Amino acid sequence: MSNAPVVAAVDGSEHSLQALEWARTAALRHRTGLVVAHVLPDSAQLYAARRSSLADASQPEQFADPVGEWVRGILATAPELPDTVRYDSLEGSVPEGLRVTGEDALMLVMGSRGRGGFAALLLGSNSRAVASTAACPVVVVPHAARLAQAPAEPSDGADGSSGSAGRVVLGLHAAETADDVLAFAFAEAAARGTTVQVVSAYAIPPAPTTMVDSPFQVIPPEGLADDGDAVPAEREMLRSQTERLVPFRARWPRVPVEQAAVPGDAAERLVTASRSAALVVVGRHHPRRSVGPLMMGSVAHAVLHHAHGPVAVVPTLSDDP
Repeated sequence: MSNAPVVAAVDGSEHSLQALEWARTAALRHRTGLVVAHVLPDSAQLYAARRSSLADASQPEQFADPVGEWVRGILATAPELPDTVRYDSLEGSVPEGLRVTGEDALMLVMGSRGRGGFAALLLGSNSRAVASTAACPVVVVPHAARLAQAPAEPSDGADGSSGSAGRVVLGLHAAETADDVLAFAFAEAAARGTTVQVVSAYAIPPAPTTMVDSPFQVIPPEGLADDGDAVPAEREMLRSQTERLVPFRARWPRVPVEQAAVPGDAAERLVTASRSAALVVVGRHHPRRSVGPLMMGSVAHAVLHHAHGPVAVVPTLSDDP
């Protein structure tokens, strides 16, 4: 449980309504407060500036904010609300307003595109900007056309997934992914009562008998035997994963862990896994490769654009690599 709130960014679009519902349930799972943040339109901000400069007491003190009323109406019909719900009307640009609001948040949740986005866009400019710069983890909920229907029963892995629907999928580079990214994935899995599936990719050709698009194998930590038939790179990556996960498995002993080492492109595998995952968690950048803390890595960028479910982009919140 954390005292930091979950922030939902809304703008009156159906996309942001999906984000609002995701944030509401996240706040309930983590037993924390919910902040509903809305950046006022330019017309409202200009009105406030004009009224302030003219000091015209005859004019209404505030510009009507239909989005705020819309949100209150939506939440009034919700089956359950967090103990505290706060509504923030923000000024400035959308990325800057949300960045400031998210400084002390557990996470910031927003839709993949807002009212101004073209229908063909996979990711809106505001979503990309906030995910690239926010000081807290940013969860981007894709619009309905991209959402995959998770199977009602565990699948047989035919889509390249483990067959464990509702899990939290963690994209891990054992040597470079920051501790904050792993901690977020484990905490989210603990709050959901589900499994963390750890996916790492190795960039060598698969064995001649392995199809590139075949389902990857998921191995529980206790099942890592020294199999002489395994691909050496795969075996070494699984061992690196196991070592990296030791402190997190100790901290969250009730969270089941699955490990997968896969050939090929990491982003492609994570996008495939997103079809049946509750959440995909990726680091915003590689601390040892990025030229600055605000850069987004190629894997996070690709997963955000193409995932079929919610994606959490987690920045490095501490000095640990």
